[in-house]
Amino acid sequence: MKKYTKTIILIVIVLLFLYLFGLFVNYYGDWLWFKNMGYSSIFDTMILSRVFSFLMFFVIFALFSTIHISSAYKRGNQSRNNAFMPEEDLRTLFLPLYKGKAVIWFWGVIILFFSIVMGTSASSHWNDLLQLIHSNSFNLKEPVFGKDVSFYIFKFPVYRFAVNWYLFMTAFTFIAVLFSYYLDNAFNISENRFSVSKKVKSHLILLAAFFGLGISSLFIIKLYSILYSSHGATYGPSYMDIHAQIPAYWTIIIISLIITLLLFFYPVYKKRKILIYAIGTWIVVWVGFVWMYPYIIEQYSVKPNELKMEAPYIMNNIKFTREAFGLNKIKTDTFPVDQNITYKDIQDNRHTIENIRLWDRRPLIETYKQLQEIRLYYDFNSVQVDRYLFDKYTEVVLGARELPVTQIPERAQTWVNKHLIYTHGYGIVMNPVNEITPNGMPNLIVKDIPPAATVPLNLKQMAIYYGEETNQYLLVNTKTKEFDYPKGEENVYASYQGKGGVQISSLFRRLVYAWKFSDIKILLTGYLTDQSRIMFYRNITQRDQILAPFLSFDSQPYPVAGQDGNLYWIHDAYTVSNMFPYSEPAKQSTIPGGINYINNSVKVVINAYDGAVTYYVINPKDPLIQTYQKIYPKLFKPFDEMPEFLKEHIRYPTDLFNIQIEMYNTYHMTEPQVFYNQEDYWQVPKEIYDTGQQELFPYYIIMRLPGAQKEEFILMMPLTPSGKDNMIAWMCARCDAPNYGDLIVYTLPKDKLIYGPMQIEARINQKPDISAELTLWSQKGSQVIKGNQLVIPIQNSFIYVEPVYLQSEQGQIPELKRVIVAFKEKIEMKQTLDEALQAVFDVVGEQTETPSQLVAGQTGSPVLSSQAREALDHYNKAIDYLKQDNWSDFGNELQQMKSVLTRMTENKSNVKPGSK
Repeated sequence: MKKYTKTIILIVIVLLFLYLFGLFVNYYGDWLWFKNMGYSSIFDTMILSRVFSFLMFFVIFALFSTIHISSAYKRGNQSRNNAFMPEEDLRTLFLPLYKGKAVIWFWGVIILFFSIVMGTSASSHWNDLLQLIHSNSFNLKEPVFGKDVSFYIFKFPVYRFAVNWYLFMTAFTFIAVLFSYYLDNAFNISENRFSVSKKVKSHLILLAAFFGLGISSLFIIKLYSILYSSHGATYGPSYMDIHAQIPAYWTIIIISLIITLLLFFYPVYKKRKILIYAIGTWIVVWVGFVWMYPYIIEQYSVKPNELKMEAPYIMNNIKFTREAFGLNKIKTDTFPVDQNITYKDIQDNRHTIENIRLWDRRPLIETYKQLQEIRLYYDFNSVQVDRYLFDKYTEVVLGARELPVTQIPERAQTWVNKHLIYTHGYGIVMNPVNEITPNGMPNLIVKDIPPAATVPLNLKQMAIYYGEETNQYLLVNTKTKEFDYPKGEENVYASYQGKGGVQISSLFRRLVYAWKFSDIKILLTGYLTDQSRIMFYRNITQRDQILAPFLSFDSQPYPVAGQDGNLYWIHDAYTVSNMFPYSEPAKQSTIPGGINYINNSVKVVINAYDGAVTYYVINPKDPLIQTYQKIYPKLFKPFDEMPEFLKEHIRYPTDLFNIQIEMYNTYHMTEPQVFYNQEDYWQVPKEIYDTGQQELFPYYIIMRLPGAQKEEFILMMPLTPSGKDNMIAWMCARCDAPNYGDLIVYTLPKDKLIYGPMQIEARINQKPDISAELTLWSQKGSQVIKGNQLVIPIQNSFIYVEPVYLQSEQGQIPELKRVIVAFKEKIEMKQTLDEALQAVFDVVGEQTETPSQLVAGQTGSPVLSSQAREALDHYNKAIDYLKQDNWSDFGNELQQMKSVLTRMTENKSNVKPGSK
């Protein structure tokens, strides 16, 4: 037996050593990474707070449970020694072993295990503890208890956790003590009676008193949790909560505290009836006052008079929700729609027209992939919209060419290739949002490898070691050269020259990272030198989250070509909370956690070459970011320190804009009666993309806002009434300095019909010539893709623009073939935006082709003219059949029109230029 015991102990020691060594290696490897980034103090703060919270709660749990369990064991001596148990009692098998060191080992292992569990659960709240210590005031008090909002965001989460943790500790200890007394036969159980010794009874009553203190504290937590109630007409305390639930909770708290005191002082007065009456009173109050009374008030007092009674609480909800989501800062203005602009007004707003985004990001990324991935191992994860100042202020779409190892052919996916040679992507691709080549492709102003630009951009260092698809670790500065980029039939190779990654300058560090990444090849490879570096956490979103896990991040980081020749990523970061009192949680947020407070307080900049990460505080007035600045003074920099060439590219984030739109659709209603009836609820309009219906996505555009002196880069969204398709308002976020972050809602006249996107879509589908052409394309085996419909405000009018793409079944390259423009009652589809605008505004210019010009050409041939009329006849008949859903005759007429057009082409080739 001793031999096996020693073996078991040895195995446990080895396993414990391996676990602790693995823990050390993981943290040491991360500490080296933080140090290389210049943020070792951030790592120290996070680790020390975790360790402190773990040790503090570990010790408290271990001491509390050990004291009471050891006390129970000592008090059970007499009953244990005098115990007489029948042979069939299971305790007879256990008790011979339950003595001496075996008892210490038995309870020691159990207490140690649960102490680790409880300490670990506390360590996961390290950030809450830091916020509690360094909290900042919001200077906003809630109206129920009169406490500042900071109490609920910074302190209340810790108190709530502590109470639940305390209850588990006392419950566990109580059960463990009961079990100890049971093993010691301290309970005298017979058919007619149950008795325990005075010592045992007093011990159990003392533990019950500790548990009662926890129950009292739990109801105090429930009292303050009423600020997040969802019982009433709105989120937050309702009439019932204020006038029934809160008094009920106060009553049960007072009774619970009285019972707790009675339990603590029971050895003094020793009257069981007083304690029983007190507990009975608690049960009656809980059932009748805490549970039933609020329900009765809600159903028979509030519901029949809900609007009148709930009005003050609806106002509280409106006020605090608007504050939490920044809706109270939205400026509102009227947009008097008269729809009376002319083509001259279009020309006067030429800068806006020239930046209408014809290239939808969704089909464009497929075009990028087909035209500019160059080699099969490159990939574009996303394309993003930004603006650059070239010869003029230009809206562009751009994407970064990355090299995910999953793109490498399977046979070439060796360890050396994946970690030492194919280390980085290369370059960007860029095109203006509205320029098209004759064959329907985007006009690429930055393309190829190495990047060639037709605009003034400094593209000095375009290697992408850090991006959206860079998920594996790398070893650079090794004895083998890295693949840099392809050049014709050959490849260009290079060595990394930056400071990204941790230097692996010793055998121990190689061992650390071999263990960390479970890859012994790091230890065994002969390619490493003293100057070699290991790069990991290269995915920019993961990188940001590891450095600042207390922030939330936007789903769309975007690349920026800097004036210094480097490529950067800008990533929006948010301070969020789900503890803002009275504030309605966002339902459709891309940020997890049911948030009811959000602020875009930080802009994160990541260097794509060396991975340097900088956090710039753009909203220093946010109390949450002020708290984090206290905790991590070396992490954040003021926005003024951001390079000017990067400031020119900050933009209002779409994730935040979507959340604010979602909330503003309801919370623009500030009158309680209007809010209660939801009579002016707005919604995001639908659009047709490809062939399906979906919600319109916010879009960036360069335009001149009403009353502004010049065009600027904005993010905008049209809005419609709930259940209706007509437009009721449009909302925009300004992106350019000095107005960055300003939100404006332009409301439209309610006595006029202003078409919404889906109404325009319906009118497009009802226009015979457009419908016929799109149908014809589809029948020829091509896929017609309708792009993002854009609603463009110009002066006091709207024009609607929708690109149409054609994608063949054989190829995956969408081509921009037509542009649809709608204004007032006119809708036209032409090859270019200019042609469509001229057609809509009845302008005949050099670029406008009339039907006769399109058919007859410039020869004036009588033969061609007669054939043109014949073709037009077949076309008109085809349209008539289309309206009748007569697809057979519709197809026949189109075939006859095709044969006429074929003869016209042959005749045209026989007509001499200038002939009559």
